[in-house]
Amino acid sequence: MNRDLGYLTCFGKGSKQRQVPIGGSALECLHRYLLFRASKGDGADSHLFKTAQGKKLTRQICWKMIADYGHEAGLGRITPHMLRHTFATHLLEHGADLRSVQLLLGHSDLGTTQIYTHVTPERLQETYRKFHPRG
Repeated sequence: MNRDLGYLTCFGKGSKQRQVPIGGSALECLHRYLLFRASKGDGADSHLFKTAQGKKLTRQICWKMIADYGHEAGLGRITPHMLRHTFATHLLEHGADLRSVQLLLGHSDLGTTQIYTHVTPERLQETYRKFHPRG
């Protein structure tokens, strides 16, 4: 974690290292969480989040938590991939450039990120009205 620059270093699939930006309020909460863990004598582990049993939080456990919360909220079947897709789509629809989204998702190939560039009819109409001389 680099508090000054506002990012975390994470490891993804294939132990690929990634720098993930983190906002100020989340950074502050994370700092308090780490202080709490240290006060409990649990600061030496390299895994940031753990289960209630003190084991590392795995992707499978996260998958189950997301699915359970989706059902509890009445949203039906929710998957981590759906959250990634929603995140990427939201960024692009609000003006983020494709290269930035590529970096945030950890894609090595820009082509992989381009699947998120579908254009909704509403976005197309808005762009037409905003930029076309006769819009």
